[in-house]
Amino acid sequence: MLSSNVQTPCFVLDLARLRANLETADRVRREAGCRVLLATKAFALPAVFPFMRDYLDGTTASGEHEARLGAETFGKEVHVYSPAYTDAEVERLTQLADHIYFNSAEQVSRYASIVRDAGLSAGVRVNPGYSNATLGGALYDPCAPGSRFGEVAGRLDEVDWESIDIFHVHALCESLHEGSIGLIEHVAEHFAPWLEKVSAVNFGGGHFLNKAGYDVDALIGAIRAFRDRFDLKVILEPGSGLVVNAGELHASVLALHWNEQDLAILDASASTHMPDVLEVPYRPEIVGAGKADEKLHTYTLGGKTCMTGDVIGAYSFDEPLQPGDRVIFTDQMHYSFVKANTFNGTPLANLAVRYENGSIETLSDFGYAEFRDRLGPAS
Repeated sequence: MLSSNVQTPCFVLDLARLRANLETADRVRREAGCRVLLATKAFALPAVFPFMRDYLDGTTASGEHEARLGAETFGKEVHVYSPAYTDAEVERLTQLADHIYFNSAEQVSRYASIVRDAGLSAGVRVNPGYSNATLGGALYDPCAPGSRFGEVAGRLDEVDWESIDIFHVHALCESLHEGSIGLIEHVAEHFAPWLEKVSAVNFGGGHFLNKAGYDVDALIGAIRAFRDRFDLKVILEPGSGLVVNAGELHASVLALHWNEQDLAILDASASTHMPDVLEVPYRPEIVGAGKADEKLHTYTLGGKTCMTGDVIGAYSFDEPLQPGDRVIFTDQMHYSFVKANTFNGTPLANLAVRYENGSIETLSDFGYAEFRDRLGPAS
């Protein structure tokens, strides 16, 4: 049963579910002979990093601050990729990361020697021209036309491959095994001449390892076949795929309203707590609720911000909603809390962990300070 004894709004991580997901990742590591990293852009909860450490090889970051977080709180390997860096950022990253990836031949020419001189390995991100982003269309497709991510195939001869250790591609978003295997086979077919110049290949993130229907055996087989052919180290860096269905966002009904339809106003917000609901967009599931008109009582749920579009969606319930009722949104551990914001002075949702014995520990007490501090000092 899902516990409701937390003050809302609150993200609750379920440690038992997380362990099951991590065991899948660890199986891929062992049986495929590859390395698996946590993409902290999708999930970053330092309180459980010690728990995750035994199952993974390290973290991958999208910039300096995530790299520092990985280095200081997770340990093990730290990989970092950004589409661009400042000179000072690269210098600081050499003190934080083990592997630094660059976005283009131009970035390689400027910075790879600094990375190599620091005793680290350098990588280059390649746009493989393979799209299998199953969520959000072009918004979440790293290989969409005009994408700023990765050097295109026609310009790879401009890369100084003598300074590159890792060939990096990222083309997936919430993809099942067909996407993962398709990417691996596409790279093997179209980029063999460049694979001969490196010691490792990073197949990026978007591998939805723990989603229902993902054939983990097929992924393991594809990685083994790739390694047998090219004799290269293989790296995966899932984020969402490690925390699928591993937690919820608990919210409460604050008020009921009517304007041509029944409305319920929550203390959780799409705009501030679940921004992907609006950006993707998508409709999160609620425990015990159905689609509009599926059950007797239908409400459109929204947050209490002043943004008109702060609407989560229409849901139906067996009983009428009342102020104080608990609403639990499922599968909220990836991206939601790391992208949360304090627009309109809305407090951040707190963070909690449900341990395997059922007890819950609240990890935070977010309030005015988090809103005020990010706005800069008063004159």
